[in-house]
Amino acid sequence: MARIGIIGSAGRMGQALVEAIAVSGEAYAGGVDQDGDLAALAAASDVLVDFSAPAALEGNLDAALVAGIPIVVGTTGLEERHHWLCDDAAVKIAVLQTGNTSLGVTLLAHLVREAASRLGEDWDIEISETHHRMKVDAPSGTALLLGQAAAEGRGIDLAAQSMRGRDGITGARAPGTIGFASLRGGSVAGDHTVQFLADDERIALTHLAENRRIFAKGAVHAAQWLMGKPAGRYVMAEVLGL
Repeated sequence: MARIGIIGSAGRMGQALVEAIAVSGEAYAGGVDQDGDLAALAAASDVLVDFSAPAALEGNLDAALVAGIPIVVGTTGLEERHHWLCDDAAVKIAVLQTGNTSLGVTLLAHLVREAASRLGEDWDIEISETHHRMKVDAPSGTALLLGQAAAEGRGIDLAAQSMRGRDGITGARAPGTIGFASLRGGSVAGDHTVQFLADDERIALTHLAENRRIFAKGAVHAAQWLMGKPAGRYVMAEVLGL
């Protein structure tokens, strides 16, 4: 029985993770939040799951490094320097970082990458996402994950080719770009659609999250998979064998 520790245990995702761990048959090692004893939690755990905040990531990775245990990072809103921190930690421990731990979204990203690799630039790519009113980052981590999948399939740089919001006289759509649109309201757990639009036809790939339990279930599945893996940087697609 694996001991899974949760960073960010008081939040809604943290509570869902506690339930998911119980269902999985693994052991809940405990949780911490701001000002909690992170070192003690890491020492008592076989693997950590982090759903806290970007500002806390460096300390969370350090705690995993000191304990010599793997960590699943599901925190969204990460910047480039946070990915560098994950890269540095992955030299010594197993680090799985993702913008979405849902197994369904993981498969969706695979389908998006495949579609983008087979459809030419005459197929425009637009990504739309809807989340609850309390979400603080936009586009969502999942939308960016899907955008990265599309960019990889098309062989382009997402940062250089993304359009994030349109207002006023924007002119015609730039060929080859990937567009993002974000909606916020109510209690939506997370809806994401990637559209491929050409003249006279469209393809829409959609994932609808009806409850955040799917993210908790996927995170626990990822934590189980990550234990015993050698040091390195891992992604959710590997959990599904994609």
